[in-house]
Amino acid sequence: MNAVPHIPVYRLGRDYESLEQNELTDFRGDQCVARVSQANAGLIRRDLKAIDRAFDTLQGQTTRAMIDVCARAGNLFMEAELPVDAVTAQGPVEYVAALSDSCGLPRALCRANMVKIQHVMAHMDDVLDGLTRRIEFDVLDRGIGELGGQPIGFCPTTHSLGVVLPSNSPGVNSLWLPAVALRIPVILKPGREDPWTPWRIIQSFLAAGCPPEAFGFYPTSHEGSDAVLAGCGRAILFGDQSTVERYASRPSVSVHGPGFSKILIGEDMADGWESFIDVLADSVALNSGRSCVNASTIVAPRHAEAIARALAERLATIQPLPLDADGAKLAGFVRREVAEWTTQQIDQALAGNGAKDISESIRGGPRMVDAGGVTYLLPTVVHCRDSGHALAKSEFLFPFASVVEIPQPEMLDWIGPTLVATAITEDSAFQTALIRCSEIDRLNLGAIPTPVVRWDQPHEGNLFEFLYRRRAIQRGGDA
Repeated sequence: MNAVPHIPVYRLGRDYESLEQNELTDFRGDQCVARVSQANAGLIRRDLKAIDRAFDTLQGQTTRAMIDVCARAGNLFMEAELPVDAVTAQGPVEYVAALSDSCGLPRALCRANMVKIQHVMAHMDDVLDGLTRRIEFDVLDRGIGELGGQPIGFCPTTHSLGVVLPSNSPGVNSLWLPAVALRIPVILKPGREDPWTPWRIIQSFLAAGCPPEAFGFYPTSHEGSDAVLAGCGRAILFGDQSTVERYASRPSVSVHGPGFSKILIGEDMADGWESFIDVLADSVALNSGRSCVNASTIVAPRHAEAIARALAERLATIQPLPLDADGAKLAGFVRREVAEWTTQQIDQALAGNGAKDISESIRGGPRMVDAGGVTYLLPTVVHCRDSGHALAKSEFLFPFASVVEIPQPEMLDWIGPTLVATAITEDSAFQTALIRCSEIDRLNLGAIPTPVVRWDQPHEGNLFEFLYRRRAIQRGGDA
């Protein structure tokens, strides 16, 4: 029998095995798949006192050299056998199996997320061009240069980026990767069910020749997470709506909460909605609906009930399959109580008037099912007759969408904060209004599924502008 691997704390260049270790179990909860060393808040605070040395080491590299490291690391992440501990290594197949077993994501979706991460690493030059608007990389290295014949300067806003990660989707690790190329040390607190992905990324960077001081990796408690957020000059935090509200007043923390992403069907396209049913289904169900870029609301000026029924019928074909099946598209819930709470919230909201679960009659059974020792929530489409209904703008961690009927002139006043909006319209006046709408972070003009992301475009804020700021520079004689 193979020994259970140990995932250590990584303290800005060195592994550390803690006396306190958590057992990471598989999705059934009956087999330990790894022991994970835990860092307490005091250790994190102590290590962050030395972050200046790590920062100086990375700032001593060129941006171009770090981009090349990212490209090599991407290939290694995708293909290489990389260490977990001193005696255990994982190839890509073993990594995918371990990730799937611990977080309930089908292996096919784990591989898809793996490709997403590798793509960002391999195309980091394009990503930085998008984030910086094509500032010459040597300008970032020197901190001074010219733009349009005028002096321009940039300086870091922080000596470290803290990232408190979730476990719902490994692809979110793509969001912090540009910080490495921008030569800012990254302090990672992994999600409980997915230490595998950030740890494999770190190992791929080390094997690619990245300075080991570039990373801290601290599996920890809520108190330890607070130490990361407080000790890093800039931080990214993933959480629910209450987390967003708690940190809204802290500009040093970028909070990635529910996306409330939406599809808006314009008046000019409403009667041809059947042509876009694939776009609607992919927007709701890709990555098992676990991403903030998945559409949770579809808005149309008419035909809302027909759209909801057609979408429910399409999503009903997504059924639980063994996690290692090539065609598996639905993720399980590692914690059954989360699935129970989620389906109870939906049912309680449906108990009143104004909304109907269209999927209920199609699936012919309960929303929550058990299969192969895994708990699933089956795809659910709700038709909201009342645009003020609680489910009209709700988001859950499985393929869920509400369909709401709202006249086009009222849509943009109604939508509220929207991470991604796909607007299916050719109406130039409506497109102009969409472009001017400050509630939308990422706008897709045309029939583009909401999860389709171009990584050379800023995503939920611009990481470069979060980590660097522009400043005025005057030379002697300029006045």
